[in-house]
Order: sequence, then C-alpha cells, then structure tokens
Amino acid sequence: MKEQLKEIKQRGMNEIQKADSLKELEDLRVKYLGKKGEVTRILRGMGKLSKEERPIIGELANVVREEITNALSEAKERQEEIALEIQLKDEIIDITMPGVKKEVGVLHPLNQSVESLEEIFISMGFKVVEGPEIETVENNFDALNAPKNHPSRDLSDTFYITEDLVLRTQTSPVQIRVMKNAQPPIRVISPGRCFRNDTPDATHSPMFHQLEGLVIDENITLGDLKGTLDVFAKRFFGDDTKTKFRPHHFPFTEPSAEMDISCFKCGGIGCNICKGSGWIELLGAGMVHPNVLEYCGIDSEKYSGFAFGMGIDRITMAKHDIDDIRLFFENDRRFLKQFK
Repeated sequence: MKEQLKEIKQRGMNEIQKADSLKELEDLRVKYLGKKGEVTRILRGMGKLSKEERPIIGELANVVREEITNALSEAKERQEEIALEIQLKDEIIDITMPGVKKEVGVLHPLNQSVESLEEIFISMGFKVVEGPEIETVENNFDALNAPKNHPSRDLSDTFYITEDLVLRTQTSPVQIRVMKNAQPPIRVISPGRCFRNDTPDATHSPMFHQLEGLVIDENITLGDLKGTLDVFAKRFFGDDTKTKFRPHHFPFTEPSAEMDISCFKCGGIGCNICKGSGWIELLGAGMVHPNVLEYCGIDSEKYSGFAFGMGIDRITMAKHDIDDIRLFFENDRRFLKQFK
C-alpha cells in the first residue's frame, strides 16, 4: 500500500499541474479525495493490514491526502486568477469612447395644447371638469336641445352602445352634468376625447379631442363671450391675433356664432394655411339657450350664460401647420420629436 500511495500522489500531482480549468480540478478532487476516490479506497482497505502497518500506512495516507488537497487549492486559486484576468480584459471600458445618448421623450403635441389651454382658462377663473366618455342619449342630445330628427343622432354619425347609451360626440354633456348638480355662478371648461362615426382621412378621425367652456351667472352677455375668446386667442396664438364672429346655428346656443382668427402665419395677407382668405375658422360659440338652462333646473329669467367649443386637434394643426390629423395617432417618432 505504501507504493500505491506514492504512485497515487505522484500521478495526482502531475494531473493537477496539467489541469487548465476549474472543472478539471473539481473532477480530480472527486477522483482522488471523493467518497469513492483512490485515497479514500486505500484508507478503507487498512483493515486488512497488521497492527504494526496500520499507523504507518494511515499516517502516509493522511500526508498524501493533505498534499493533494493543498495542491488542488493552489491550482484552484491560480485558475480563478486567470479567469478574473480574462473577465476584466473582456469587460474593459474605454473611457475615451463617447457615451450612448439616451433620447428623452416629449409631451405629445395634443397634450401640450391641452396644458396650454387649461393654463389660459384657469387664469381667467375657470375650473377644469371631466365626465364619462360613455354618455346617455339624454345628456348628449336631449338636454342640449337637439331636435329628435337632428342628423347627429343618426347611426351614421354616432356610435350607439345601446338605445340609451352612446360614445359621447362632444364634451358638452359634461356641462349638462355640471348645470344639473350646481347652481350659478358656474365657470368651467371640459377637455376630453370624443367619438363620431367618421371615416379617417386627413381632416377626420373617429376619435378626436374637444375643449368646451361654460359660464353661467347673472347679467352675462355676448360681450363677455367675445372678450373671453379674444383673450384666449391672443394668449394661445399670439398678441397680434384678431378675432371675428359670424352668425351660425347650434341647438345648444341662441344666438350662435362661429369665431375666426386672423392667420398667424401670413398676418391676414393670405397663404396656404388660411387658403388665401387671411382668416382661419376656429370654434363655435353662443349664448346658452334658455331651454337648456330650464332643462337643468336653472332659472333662465335670472341667469344667462355663454358656451363655446373647439377641436383641440384642429387648433393644434392650425398652430403647428400640420396637414393630416392622422399624424397625431401614428406614434411616429420623426413627427413627435419636432415638438420638443
């Protein structure tokens, strides 16, 4: 056994010296020192030896096991150092190389417009209110004085969920909800998404954005409406912006008007934006119809008010000279990044 131990030691040391990976070293540890390893097998066979030989062979076996263990530990340390050097070399960072630029996103142009509009009207004493996008036919049409045969009620124009529920076609129902649940004075704006059964093209979308405003109080006149909208136009489009009102008809208001602004690009001379007229059609407005006030429980003899509504998509297109509403919804970074 003494010769066997010497031979095992010599062979083990040679194999450990030649090993070039941590896996090979682990395999050698199992081969020589594991439960079924060669040194362990020698120790288990010592029962066949005489009493005189056992302590000698036992001491020699322990020495061989310790030397192999130490050799494995030293070899393992060397392999770990080599592996670390390779890792550091592979992961080296060249600090002279330029860094990777991280692009920062921008607020969507429609959201930029909403924020600007809210800031303008809040500064004039308005409160921002919201309402559900699924509305009752009553709030969306009936309470707004829309005739039963009005074309906007048709399936070809409105998305019906049930006979009595629709996707709101405007944010005016929010004003109805406010008037039903609050007494004058009322001064609110209601921005939000609206839906109409339109085929998408450069100027139409089945989903779009509106902002509507409402003021109800004693002695409110058409002059208050014109003054409010004139301030809005100058603050949103520029101090040189002029406004003009044209007679129109809306069921919700009487009298009603459409408001145009002077072209902010050509100053009224005429260009492609204003189609040579010098003016851009912007929004609809008027004095709240007495029928609407009474429907909502407000005394039309004591109170009067005005309302206005504008397409946020439309005024954003006008302000930034955008010719296709679909660009707002395509998430094209080339388009969006110009609004930084």
